Amino acid sequence: MYLNYFGLRDNPFSIAPNPDYLYMSPRHKEALAHLTFGLRESGGFVMLTGEVGTGKTTVSRKLLQQLPDNTQVAMILNPTLSALELLATVCDELGIQYDADKASLKYFTDCILGHLADNHTAGINTVLMVDEAQHLMPEVLEQLRLLTNLETNREKLLKVVLIGQPELQQLLKRNELRQLAQRITARYHLLPLTSPEVSAYIAHRLSVAGGDISIFSKGTLRAVHQITGGIPRVINLLCDRALTLSFTKQHAVVKKPIFLAAAEQILGDDIVSQRLQGQRKAWYAMTFIIAIAVGFAVGRAYV
Repeated sequence: MYLNYFGLRDNPFSIAPNPDYLYMSPRHKEALAHLTFGLRESGGFVMLTGEVGTGKTTVSRKLLQQLPDNTQVAMILNPTLSALELLATVCDELGIQYDADKASLKYFTDCILGHLADNHTAGINTVLMVDEAQHLMPEVLEQLRLLTNLETNREKLLKVVLIGQPELQQLLKRNELRQLAQRITARYHLLPLTSPEVSAYIAHRLSVAGGDISIFSKGTLRAVHQITGGIPRVINLLCDRALTLSFTKQHAVVKKPIFLAAAEQILGDDIVSQRLQGQRKAWYAMTFIIAIAVGFAVGRAYV
């Protein structure tokens, strides 16, 4: 609706995972480096956690792009499975033929371990990536650990990437999963974007779409970080709505009141009000601390 009005070739804030709009902030690059390092180590597991919408999928897709060509990847996108169902899904993902009538934990495990050994002989690395891993049951996680038992003198024949929300960290603290937790060679918790990173994120997406950051006022950019908390998915939703509202009102620039109106439509009045009040309290506290520090310094000058 607003593309021609703002001189854009494409929707810069679509929530579809378009790789053309991929923005790797310093935090995302650091997360990618941790995972890449972990997969090169001898251990069986690496883990990426973060709140909803912080960009875990972005990092995982970039990780897949950087894996060597001699890598076979199995993706588990729906982890709410029993141990038996998980092993069957791994077989499906790796293209392993099996007889459904013989389905059992031992049968599927033997099939997978045989495939891992064949891949290793052929010089092929095998990686299993599990998204939304916080939903895995402890017994399923334990089954994954058992799959990583097959190893050479130098490395595991199966590397597992666990991607999930912060609850995954708590899950792995359970006593019965301590052996698995000890096998995690790299872990990274992805935090939201900082205020400068939010501006850089918006500028990048607008640039790819043929626009520039001047479409948003400086006050609006500060408000984006304040209201969204630096969560990329929320930034996309609110900026898209703000551009739509600015178009309907025929404003050439997205101003702060328009953005706040868009935020209220998406998040609700109470959420927006709460976050604005939180920012004011932080500002008052900082001002108070600065005033005390200045007063103390002036007082010492007269001593």
